[in-house]
Amino acid sequence: MTNMLICYYSRSGNTKAMAMKIAEGAGSKKITVDVKKVSETKAADLLGYDCIIFGSPTYYGTYAAELKSLIDKSVKYHGDLRGKVGGAFASCGVLGGGCETTVAQLLEALLIHGMIIIGDTEGAHYGPVSIEKPDKEVEKTCIEYGKRLAELTIKLH
Repeated sequence: MTNMLICYYSRSGNTKAMAMKIAEGAGSKKITVDVKKVSETKAADLLGYDCIIFGSPTYYGTYAAELKSLIDKSVKYHGDLRGKVGGAFASCGVLGGGCETTVAQLLEALLIHGMIIIGDTEGAHYGPVSIEKPDKEVEKTCIEYGKRLAELTIKLH
């Protein structure tokens, strides 16, 4: 069966809440979804998934060091993630706090791995973002994002 990993780091719980909503959306499709903290994920684990989504709070315009560490360790598997579907999401404390740069930087890492990314013509073009706790609109965006990535993953795998 097709599967998805949603790997996140969250200190305040905001990014975790987004991860759970993305999983809710993906889970409505015929795909197995694992939601894991980055501390529970090893680079080798990435090999076992058809879709990998990273989520992080924004720190100084980029993603958390804990996620950076995992991505750095994934270099060992450079080329092995080619053709998998990838996605990203982020939270931050204030409007203009760097959410989009965080998502873009996570997507860059996935592209370097040769992963397939899908944008959105409406709303969150790069991936869902939230200012502090996700509101109803962000939750809806996360659910739809999960569905779209699940659908793409099923088509490709």
